[in-house]
Amino acid sequence: MAATGRISRSPLTARRVRAHGIVLAVVIWTIYLWTLATPTLHDRNGLLKGTDFLHFYTLGSLALEHRGADLYDMPVQSVISQVRVPEAGHLLYVPLYGPQVSLLFAPLAALPYSVALGVWLVANAVIYALCCYVVWKTCPQLQDKKLTVFILAAGYPAVIHLLLWGQTSGLALACFTAAYLALRSGRLFLAGLAIGCLAFKPQLGLASAVVFVFAWEWKVGGGALTTAIAQLAAGWIYYGRSVMMDYLEHLRHVEEIFLLLEPRPYQMHSLRSFWTMLVPSDRWAFALYIVSAIAVLGISARFWKSNSPLGLRFSALLLATVLVSPHLTVYDLVILAPAFLLISDWALAHEFEPKIHAIGLLLYFCYVAPLIGPLSQWTRFQITVPAFVALLCMVAGVPGAARSRAPQSVAPA
Repeated sequence: MAATGRISRSPLTARRVRAHGIVLAVVIWTIYLWTLATPTLHDRNGLLKGTDFLHFYTLGSLALEHRGADLYDMPVQSVISQVRVPEAGHLLYVPLYGPQVSLLFAPLAALPYSVALGVWLVANAVIYALCCYVVWKTCPQLQDKKLTVFILAAGYPAVIHLLLWGQTSGLALACFTAAYLALRSGRLFLAGLAIGCLAFKPQLGLASAVVFVFAWEWKVGGGALTTAIAQLAAGWIYYGRSVMMDYLEHLRHVEEIFLLLEPRPYQMHSLRSFWTMLVPSDRWAFALYIVSAIAVLGISARFWKSNSPLGLRFSALLLATVLVSPHLTVYDLVILAPAFLLISDWALAHEFEPKIHAIGLLLYFCYVAPLIGPLSQWTRFQITVPAFVALLCMVAGVPGAARSRAPQSVAPA
């Protein structure tokens, strides 16, 4: 999904990019399948298959038993997970998801763990494939490159992490994809409904909230509030007021448990984790995060109000979402899949314009950069973050970015 065509004087020809994609897809899928090909619930690394899915499975079990008081009790959940999945051993998960998430996983918790995990992984793969397909259908320059797009979509490193950990980022991708399609058709309230569904991962809605408020997109904001409130109301109705108070209290103290929440900082890919790894002082790291996040949000909000194509503006929003999120792991990078497609489509339509060559190379690097992210555990420098910032700045600098448009109009791509 990096630029897939004939950018002027670029070494990234469609043939080369396709060859690179084939090699990447074959290697990472072979490693993934080989890692999982064991007769037990543990993979070849000794980890429980779909490690993070165990947490959702446990939350679903609590929902089935209507045990709202235990939704934010780590020791109790550890015991429950050992009872439901004895092979799991003693695992602790930080309980920060809203109570509505447990309701989503209740049906899966009624199944044996191995079956539930299989259903969840297949669902994530289908969601990812459908999201890539519907966005690709809106990209006229990529219509004759379906094989290349398929190969690159299959080889995107973030997808393997999504499946490896059994996470929920596929649902976030679906929310952003639905929002883009709604914006493209001028249905602002519907776009807001899709954005509001991110309430289960509120950190991924931060950039959208700022950008749409700054742009006075009140229909989008109204839709987002509607679905966000509906999600929380579902948890309130099912469990009662006390559970909501527990949830809000845990969110209020989240900064105290970041070390537990991020045991592998080299897998983090946001500005907050970037500065935390690079700067020894927690106070200075946080200050730098705030300043850089404000700058990124300012660039994205200003660009959203420009006359530039919706595809580019939405891609900038996705990049900003990744960068300003206070907690973003490698599997969350799956939400950038539409951005790779949309930027590539625009680049192919403007192959002889200034900066296209550089944008293509940078897009290619951002696509593969998660593979070298683990090097940051030694270098303390997460290369993906400055790469995403550079791509955002280059995209936001395309012609039309400086010309404001009407505040409440969303031009179709």
